[in-house]
Amino acid sequence: MNRISVLDCTLRDGGYINDFHFGYAVMKDIIDKLSKACVDIIECGFLKSGAYDRDDSLFGNVEVIKELITKKYPGRMYVAMLQYGAMMSEEISRCEHDSIDGIRITFHEHEMDGAFVLAEELMHKGYKIFMQPVGTTTYSDQKLLKLIESMNNLKPYAFYIVDTLGMMYKNDLLRMYDLIDRNLDDMISIGFHSHNNLQLSFSNAQQLIDLNSARQIIIDSSIYGLGRGAGNLNTELITQYINSNFGYQYENTEILEIIDEYIRPMRMIYSWGYDAAYYIASTAGCHPNYASFLLNKQTLHVQNIYAILNRLDRQKRALYDEKYISSEYIKYMNHYVDDTDSVAYVRNKISGKQIIVLAPGKSLKDHTDKINRMLQEEDYYVASVNFIPDSIKCDMVFISNMKRLKGIENLLKQISDETDVIVTSNIRTASCGRVHVIDYMSYSNEELSIIDNAGLMCINFLKKTGADRVMLAGFDGFSSNRSQNYYDQTLLVDVDLERLRQMNAAAAKKIAQLKRQMKIEFLTDTFYE
Repeated sequence: MNRISVLDCTLRDGGYINDFHFGYAVMKDIIDKLSKACVDIIECGFLKSGAYDRDDSLFGNVEVIKELITKKYPGRMYVAMLQYGAMMSEEISRCEHDSIDGIRITFHEHEMDGAFVLAEELMHKGYKIFMQPVGTTTYSDQKLLKLIESMNNLKPYAFYIVDTLGMMYKNDLLRMYDLIDRNLDDMISIGFHSHNNLQLSFSNAQQLIDLNSARQIIIDSSIYGLGRGAGNLNTELITQYINSNFGYQYENTEILEIIDEYIRPMRMIYSWGYDAAYYIASTAGCHPNYASFLLNKQTLHVQNIYAILNRLDRQKRALYDEKYISSEYIKYMNHYVDDTDSVAYVRNKISGKQIIVLAPGKSLKDHTDKINRMLQEEDYYVASVNFIPDSIKCDMVFISNMKRLKGIENLLKQISDETDVIVTSNIRTASCGRVHVIDYMSYSNEELSIIDNAGLMCINFLKKTGADRVMLAGFDGFSSNRSQNYYDQTLLVDVDLERLRQMNAAAAKKIAQLKRQMKIEFLTDTFYE
């Protein structure tokens, strides 16, 4: 084997993008094409107790993986990853070499002792073991040296530098590599797994490859950089770099076929890659999922995300905790105000009127004429949520989203003085004239995925004012085709599909609950019924 090996983790790390649902035939073809491309080590997916869907790159045992390996090519190694705690050693049969050859064990610092026991058991079963401590960059030199000492006693196939937070610059990487290289047993390979938060994965990999070292080095990558958040080093880039500079013979046409047939079509549905929020997560030393969580809210400007991440407890930044970030998000958004006068004001305005609430769903455009005819025939009170329709006169604009407010600030100056503006207290502004500030937390929802869904917050507010019936238009819910989700294309947001599904389900449940307390009628088509 050459001094530099490339390990492709597309089917494993890339699985975070599509919930590991690549499809059986696709997985077989990707593994086969990577083998033909002469990629040294091919990661087939995750080992996870109880996993059973043949179309997913999650495997309940090693036997099912051999069905995906059409042919084991000479000089290739096939591996799977095992998160410590996801599967017991007893569930993994002995290595028979017609399935995977190696297992990559990933573990957190507090799981170290158990991970070493597991590694030793699997080595006795014949597997090459890769030890991958999560967030190696957060280890002090003292802790890292202690870990290396344990590695020397275990003697795994490889020990990894894992840049989980995507925060390593060249000097950081070379200093850590030098420390490990000087103290690690010469027979143990050093691997490098990086995330591309600062777009440094490619340049950092080049730094390691160009070292004049006798050490076997393994570079992790994924095709097209496929991976959660900012993604990973691109397989097609690093193999081409090695071909051009060291004369290795990776067959990149096979990799390009995978991109053309499978990965580019995924890009039309899912998103990954560099983003300002992931850059911020890296500079703040936070797990990228914290940035993803706040980014997916679609309620915050980048500077707000930066402020929240920098307020996090430093001891909690490296390990993702959704309950913790949810709590910090709510703290940041919650600025209590006494809105008794605002509630009374709107109660007086809606007295004796039917209420129509407009959300910016695409269906509103098709029903604008119908709604305007209704307004001509009867006296309605019309409220819009986080937008101002250009063809329907509104009595109230309800705003709970910082990003939306910035987009309509100029329009607010142009609308009639008779139109009231209701703003939730997470938005920094003062009550004055027609602007009424109401308490954010009083109208938020219990379910985290829709805690600050603006349409539901508006209904909650109207219910508090005494409304016992509302008609809803443009409350479409979220389609997997993002272009179909909004009345105005400038309102489009980039949210992953799984989150959209969760939001639809949670909103439908909340509306069903509200229907037991007030009459709700949809004037346009919706996913919520």
